[in-house]
Amino acid sequence: MSDLKILNEKSLSGPVFGSEAYKNHEQLVFCQDEETGLKAIIGIHSTVLGPALGGTRMWNYENEADAIRDVLRLSRGMTFKASISGLNLGGGKAVIIGDSRKDKTDALMHKFGRFVNSLGGRYITAEDVGINTHDMEMVKMETDHVTGIPESMGGSGDPSPVTAYGVFMGMKAAAHHRWGSDNLEGKKVMVQGIGHVGETLVKHLTEAGARVTINDIHEDRLIAVSEKYNTSIFKGHNIFEDDMDIYAPCALGATVNSVTIPMMKCEIIAGAANNQLADERVHGQMVKEAGILYAPDFLINAGGLINVYSEIVHYDRAESLRRTENIYDTTLDIFTMSDKEGITTHEAALKIAMKRVEDRKLELTNA
Repeated sequence: MSDLKILNEKSLSGPVFGSEAYKNHEQLVFCQDEETGLKAIIGIHSTVLGPALGGTRMWNYENEADAIRDVLRLSRGMTFKASISGLNLGGGKAVIIGDSRKDKTDALMHKFGRFVNSLGGRYITAEDVGINTHDMEMVKMETDHVTGIPESMGGSGDPSPVTAYGVFMGMKAAAHHRWGSDNLEGKKVMVQGIGHVGETLVKHLTEAGARVTINDIHEDRLIAVSEKYNTSIFKGHNIFEDDMDIYAPCALGATVNSVTIPMMKCEIIAGAANNQLADERVHGQMVKEAGILYAPDFLINAGGLINVYSEIVHYDRAESLRRTENIYDTTLDIFTMSDKEGITTHEAALKIAMKRVEDRKLELTNA
């Protein structure tokens, strides 16, 4: 596994309201319960298009400033993810500070559900890193403002497979734009992070004939996934210098930054992680100048959001997958706009997403 430390290049410091990360956010909620050990933060970026929907992540952050910064960046990204996918949802996210393998309990998730319920539907939660469908069952017992619950409870189930399918569609679109064909057979793909989404992406890639190498912080997961799908395990010290055609970041964000971009040998970046660019403007431009085609994360990882939205508007998994397939065409449109206007692919995607939000604001103002 890589021992390269990715530094947090823009850690939140100073006043929250004065920070760039908090800009345009509607609400930030701190939740604490001594009995269960719960320490959670809920970020609501926008409710212009609808209630703020976004998953809950449980992660053992190094400090609280990192947790705040993460929830602010993630909730903002959810606004654009919902907008570019044509969903009537706003952007929100929650983080629980702690090790999901050691600190998570049913009681803790129940208590978190009560905090979500106290927001009266402004925020709807779902799964994310470190959280599973069982955890959502516990939350569901305390609030109706939750999606991604098991199918046995009338929900849409684990959204991870649909997220992975959308990433796969976006990756194929990127391959088509770069190489003239979306056939991934023989392409060398590095999948960094093999949680629920990463593993399913590995499944799609191996079935498509790609040569997959996997990387993860958990050795047991590496061995299990490698044996299951007959993949290689990265054993070097720096994955960014490894020989690959496609880099698929599927763990935490900010791995595409000033340190890593000059090392990269890939031609395409397409993965499931949120906020892959440590700095959207700076690193989006650096990637473009390096000749690397970047598939915007909030576009191609939107399948999970499309899936959990089905619980609100009542369509089935088959329809979720059909709508997720549209990511392929939207990704191609983004690349075309980027080339035509001479802007980064991230800027092109953001431009489309923000226009829908601004148009809705204007409608509300004139109503």
